[in-house]
Amino acid sequence: MKTACIDVGLKRIGTAICLDGKIVLPQDAILRKNRNQAAQDVKKFLDAWEIEQLIVGLPRGGSSEEEMERRIRHFVSLLELDIPVRYQDEQGSSFEAKEMTAGQFRHKKDGKIDSIAAKIILERYLDTLRGE
Repeated sequence: MKTACIDVGLKRIGTAICLDGKIVLPQDAILRKNRNQAAQDVKKFLDAWEIEQLIVGLPRGGSSEEEMERRIRHFVSLLELDIPVRYQDEQGSSFEAKEMTAGQFRHKKDGKIDSIAAKIILERYLDTLRGE
């Protein structure tokens, strides 16, 4: 099943795909000007890859957990998808992405970290399916 993951942020949306159930590849992040533009761009991304399932990172823990979850679920509703959507705990994924890439490239605001975080979230989801 072709699966994609998005890590929804206020400025960027990290993206990753897994086309074979094994290898997860980060993709270019979607820069967010406003939620409608971002939703259209995410929909185009999903259509271009013929994605059959979407995994969405949700923050667990932290003081703004409920507010961020509400915003993320609202954003996903704007996508008007007819494929399954699953939510996966994203806690620590951005920190892990920064640690993983330390020294490999400058941490600019180009979305690379966001997409690596999406890759980590998708790998966690796939690991739960495999019982790891």
